[in-house]
Amino acid sequence: MHYRMWAGEKLKTVLDKSYDGTSMGESWEISAVDGSETQVGHGALQGQTINQLIATFKEEFLGKRVMERFGREFPLLIKYIDARTPLSIQVHPSDELARERHNSFGKNEMWYIMQADPGAEIVVGFNQQLDGASYKKHIENKTFASTLNDIRVKEGDTFYIPTGRVHAIGAGVLLAEIQQSSDVTYRIYDYDRVDTSTGKTRELHVDLAMDAIDYELHDKYHTDYEKKVNEVNAMVDSPYFTTNFIQLDGILNTDHSDKDSFVIYMCVEGAASFRYDEVTYNIKMGESLLLPACVNECTVVAAHAALLETYIS
Repeated sequence: MHYRMWAGEKLKTVLDKSYDGTSMGESWEISAVDGSETQVGHGALQGQTINQLIATFKEEFLGKRVMERFGREFPLLIKYIDARTPLSIQVHPSDELARERHNSFGKNEMWYIMQADPGAEIVVGFNQQLDGASYKKHIENKTFASTLNDIRVKEGDTFYIPTGRVHAIGAGVLLAEIQQSSDVTYRIYDYDRVDTSTGKTRELHVDLAMDAIDYELHDKYHTDYEKKVNEVNAMVDSPYFTTNFIQLDGILNTDHSDKDSFVIYMCVEGAASFRYDEVTYNIKMGESLLLPACVNECTVVAAHAALLETYIS
């Protein structure tokens, strides 16, 4: 669990997370980030971290093609996020810029809205055409907020946020986030608020952001997808990850032999059981499961569940 000044209590009250303290805004579900590594929860390998599993099992865990591309670096970071107040207006640099400046991956990501309070909004992109010069002028005139594209959201809404796209999670939003394994964020605007844990305002990165922003306008930012029951519905297909939506009310026999990648499931509604090699693994809303690349066939059973299925394509 990770402290965030903008956090509420939905990770505990809605997703049934157990933790001490307050203002825990992010649950890092599947992570290989140093200091926040996910550990195996059950079985003979209980307590082993993702990086230990990669070192031991290599392509059996990651997939041969994934290892050829990323080596032993786990490429994704999987989170649940709860915002009581808005996050900062921010942007993430591309792979090229992040590598040059921070020796890091970029941060392409997607959001799936799990719950939203009435009237809750997010920011994705701009509502007018900008360029570097006009961006800088709005920053200097303290009118940058007026250029942002606000979108009212509801459960099930999905957004792909490529690097360069200005964005922010708004107040009252609980979501699942799938992203590249990177924590490089450029804050542009933070409402002049003070973090009570430090007594200071948070650092802004206005100049770094200017060269990272993609100023292109788009007609829409929603990701459209189907919700055929007991089928795998295509949702996001990017160079960084593929995500499908599964509305499950019964039994689904999955075959991952064509993927050559680990597969992650996030349960965003209900509960589901995964049956493999005479063993059953159960997850409920707010929990996640990683299947190593060597697991091909798996049976998923649920009376009612919604799942996000993610892998490297």
